[in-house]
Order: sequence, then structure tokens, then C-alpha cells
Amino acid sequence: MASLELAELKKQLEGLLEKQFVRPSVSPWGAPVLFVKKKDNSQEEHAEHLRVVLQILKDNQLYAKLSKCEFWLELVNFLGHVISKGGIAVDPTKVETVMDWNSPKSVTEIRSFLGLAGYYRKFIEGFSKLALPLTMLTRKDKAFVWTTKCEENFQELKKRLTTAPVLILPDPKENYNVYCDASKQGLGCMLMQQGKVVAYASRQLKSHEQNYPTHDLELAAIVYALKV
Repeated sequence: MASLELAELKKQLEGLLEKQFVRPSVSPWGAPVLFVKKKDNSQEEHAEHLRVVLQILKDNQLYAKLSKCEFWLELVNFLGHVISKGGIAVDPTKVETVMDWNSPKSVTEIRSFLGLAGYYRKFIEGFSKLALPLTMLTRKDKAFVWTTKCEENFQELKKRLTTAPVLILPDPKENYNVYCDASKQGLGCMLMQQGKVVAYASRQLKSHEQNYPTHDLELAAIVYALKV
């Protein structure tokens, strides 16, 4: 694995650890094996992949508990997502958690909510802009004052999480469309293919970017969209 890939992997693992989606472990047992059909998408090729994986396990004297194995699924729950041939959706159990979430009463509660919501930010258009009033309250130089704007954006984030679209699985053979937007609240972009959303992305402005004129902000949004 290249150094840049290792750095990105470390960054993602640290993010998952912070959100408590994963935890450190010294167990000799491996993570779940997840594999899907490739290339011609035929059942025969998928069966061959299954045989290869099971043979590798056998050759290395590794064992899978049959009661925890599932084969030939139309959809699978994986890391808080539901994945099927139709695309990727938010796990319904996570949606229920969001629906029951009360308005935060402390910085810790805000961080917990933003940790869960941020994990699904690719499903939410304009996530960073909506999260900005809440993020501001987590800063050390800000007093905790839950304003009407905070409540409105909190409820809007909950609404968008509970009505999040199914993101399509991109086809590398098809063309992509990238849409960008910029404002004094942040940068945003959307990746689409054949008129359907592949993913949303957004971030808040860095301190020096807050002084950018409009055309520079628009250019910054383009650069961000192509890098993200």
C-alpha cells in the first residue's frame, strides 16, 4: 500500500474510532469478509469468488462460524449502510436513532450528534452549512447558547438524515457530472451520474477563505470538488 493510501486509511480509522463505530482490538479473529459480484455480474463468477475465499480460509486454517455467514443476499448491512444493486442507503436503525434524538443540552451532546450525522454527510446536501451553527458552539471561545437558528438547523439535519436518498453505485464506463456551490457558510459539491446522485460533499470555510471575493470562492469550490 502506498504512503498516501496508508495516510488516508489512518485518517479514516481515526475518524471511525472517534465516532465509536470501531474500537481497538488484539483479537486473533478477523473482520467480516464482504465481497460482491464484479466484471460480468454473473452468478457463476460470484460462485467462483465464493469458492476462492473459502479455499483461502481452509488453506490457512481459518474458520468462519456458519451461523454468522450469509450467502447470495440481495442486500447487505455493512458499517451502518444498506448496500444493494439499487445503491447505498442509510441503515434504518440509525435513522430511528436520529429521529429520537433530543435537542443537545451541552457541547458533548452536540459532538455526539454531529459525529453520527457527519458519518452520513455524503447523503446530505449542504451538510456543512447546516451544521455550522452547531459546530460554532463546540469552540472553546464560544458560550453555549442554543438559539432558534441552532434548533432549526438541528431539526433540518434530522429531517434530511431520515429522508436521505439512495446513492447510486457509480458506473466507471459512464460520464460523471460535478456540481459546485460556494457561500460565506462553506463549500459544497454533488457528484451525479445519469441524473442520479452518487454523493454529496461539503465543508466549512477555512479562516483565510472567509475573506475571498465571490469568484475566488467559486473557484475554491471547484478545486474542492475535484479533490474530495
